[in-house]
Amino acid sequence: MSTRAVIFVGHGGVPSDFPRADLTRLKMLEGKRHASGGPPSDEERALDTKIRTHPRTPQTDPYQAGFERVAAALAAKLPQATLFVAYNEFCAPTLEQAAEQAIGGGALHITVIPSMLTPGGVHSEVEVPEAIAALKPRFPNVTFEYIWPFDLDLVANMLAAQIMRTQTA
Repeated sequence: MSTRAVIFVGHGGVPSDFPRADLTRLKMLEGKRHASGGPPSDEERALDTKIRTHPRTPQTDPYQAGFERVAAALAAKLPQATLFVAYNEFCAPTLEQAAEQAIGGGALHITVIPSMLTPGGVHSEVEVPEAIAALKPRFPNVTFEYIWPFDLDLVANMLAAQIMRTQTA
């Protein structure tokens, strides 16, 4: 494995066959925790693990299937680095787990890139940077680089190219 790794972070989706009562309970517990500022309860952690490890197929979780297709295409364009996927919520692995796997394989420089394209979201602006900040003291010999926010002109160019591609097809 290369000493360079890229962690591509997606939002994560809820599988269509995951028990709705468990999802409702998880979101209620998360809301209480955010309001109080306290740590996750044991029940919240257990439900988070349950949803993240729930078996998935492209039919039950098309988000994960699509995200992993994009990740495979991105990995092919980055031969100098090993690509790992991570999810902000609902899916495994977490950013922390992906970083541990990369470091365990010898990564000394980790570039983190989210799939969220525009500013204004709590995942890209708060949660991912907080996760990276928590990793840095644990792995002081590893360089973490967060390449966000994106150049919005480049995002617009990508979207325009997709529009042009579909209009000429």
